Amino acid sequence: MLDVQKIREDFPILQRQINGNPLVYFDNAATSQTPQIVIDAIVDYYSNYNANIHRGVHTLSQEATDAYEKARKIVQQHFNAKNSYEIILTAGTTHSINIVATGFTTLLSKGDEIIVSALEHHSNIVPWQMLCERTGAMLKVIPMNEEGALLMDVYDQLLSNKTKLVFTNHVSNALGTVNPIEEIISKAHKAGAAVLIDGAQACPHIKPDVQALDVDFYVASAHKLCGPTGVGLLYGKEEWLNKLPPYQGGGEMIDQVSFEKTTYAGLPHKFEAGTPNICGGIAFGVALDYMNSIGFEKIANYEHELLEYGTKKLLEIKGLRIYGTAKHKTSVISFNIGSIHPYDVGSIVDKLGIAVRTGHHCAQPIMDFYKIPGTIRASFSFYNTKEEIDALVTALKKAILMLS
Repeated sequence: MLDVQKIREDFPILQRQINGNPLVYFDNAATSQTPQIVIDAIVDYYSNYNANIHRGVHTLSQEATDAYEKARKIVQQHFNAKNSYEIILTAGTTHSINIVATGFTTLLSKGDEIIVSALEHHSNIVPWQMLCERTGAMLKVIPMNEEGALLMDVYDQLLSNKTKLVFTNHVSNALGTVNPIEEIISKAHKAGAAVLIDGAQACPHIKPDVQALDVDFYVASAHKLCGPTGVGLLYGKEEWLNKLPPYQGGGEMIDQVSFEKTTYAGLPHKFEAGTPNICGGIAFGVALDYMNSIGFEKIANYEHELLEYGTKKLLEIKGLRIYGTAKHKTSVISFNIGSIHPYDVGSIVDKLGIAVRTGHHCAQPIMDFYKIPGTIRASFSFYNTKEEIDALVTALKKAILMLS
């Protein structure tokens, strides 16, 4: 069992009060909170060895380079990539997806087909639409059912020898649905297609093994994993990363430059043009070490307890409907209460110190499927408690009285 009260002491922001009430932070699917050990790593970098990496012979540059590359190794080991150079440190999940989508411009032709799922975040829809506009490829969609699960029999029908790429999230940010990515990857490969998995929402709850999954690309963001914003990863199999052209030109990603011709650096630097978010990368490694010290199995088990408890308590509220009731879920509950607009509920519970997310959660097609403007989303992390869920329920009942 987790010692949740001890864990909460690691997070300074959880001691805050909002509008005179203790902070209850249930917006973890957007951004997790940051433990003191990660904050200290950022301060330490800027206080003691702030310098550019890979380019200097002086001591500070060497120290910064060593710390940054150590973080890359931590990320490699966490995701079980075969080689550290298969880990590209990026600005986050969106940046990672766009690297791949842009790179495939040179690999697709008119009439080729790519598949996404109906459960995607806009970041895993728009780049592929742009890719189709550039190449003439066709975008196809795996539909979902009322429970928020993908219709895998339709996926089987969509796959063909025209399918070149399949993209889906590991976990839906809007509903918490855990997608059957092992099956998705295996079937795509049998059709000769490459697969990218958006792991932004899965990684706080599940420890992915990219080799066991046999996935071609896997992307995630540090700020979902107790790390800082503005940094993330793109894992790609070496063979695929070598096929893709560089995403950006500039310093660091070159081998030789002349006005006649430029040759590019090898992996991972080919995709890391310019000065990176050095302290962010270092802090990402510290955040992964912190979460691994707690244990992802313990985290998953505890968060499942919170999910079950929260689901039971919320369903006791008259008129409350939960969207996303698939059998396999992470600790996300999206809901509405009668005809009350989610924004109004979110505003009132904020006055009581409770942070929830309201809106379409960058997943507008899901809201269109349910014919709603958006939902109230409560997303739980391993530092949350059942008492905080009780506080949410109490706050919702007050909001209903005010808005009915």
